[in-house]
Amino acid sequence: MKPEVDPSRPGDLPSGAAGCGPVSHTVTRVARLHRMAAGRLLRQAGLYPGQEAVMMLLWQSGPVRQSELIKICELDPSTITKMLQRLEQSGHVRRAPDPADRRAVLVEATETSCALFAEVNRAWRELEEHTLAGLDPAERAELGRLLAKVEENLCSETAGCPETACGPEEPDRP
Repeated sequence: MKPEVDPSRPGDLPSGAAGCGPVSHTVTRVARLHRMAAGRLLRQAGLYPGQEAVMMLLWQSGPVRQSELIKICELDPSTITKMLQRLEQSGHVRRAPDPADRRAVLVEATETSCALFAEVNRAWRELEEHTLAGLDPAERAELGRLLAKVEENLCSETAGCPETACGPEEPDRP
């Protein structure tokens, strides 16, 4: 007998693997919804998810070799290249040969990109408030503590478990 699932109720679990792992299913749904909310807020600033992380890294560190960005962000080189092309076309980054090694490419934030800094911070503050709405300070602290434990559990099962600074950009966007 198949369990009844109402697709209009987000808490309902489909049969199969999700039914065997309700917390994992919820984490997946929450991560997807969080990414969608982040994408909506970042688009208001003219960015896609992942681009803000690259910009934050560049604003913080200054010029970085493109090969280092690939390692830091742990993204496919073609994804970083596409992301940088978009950021360059919008005037947020500049790429140039590295004077120390002309085969390498240096990436840096432009002065005009600094106006984005406040918009990115606003988007993440708004996302944080939207995400935690209805939770009191103690619940917020407990959620942070529990998520840190979940992250630690997952890290122990993941080889190397690096702290990725950059998330993926939405694919196939102009």
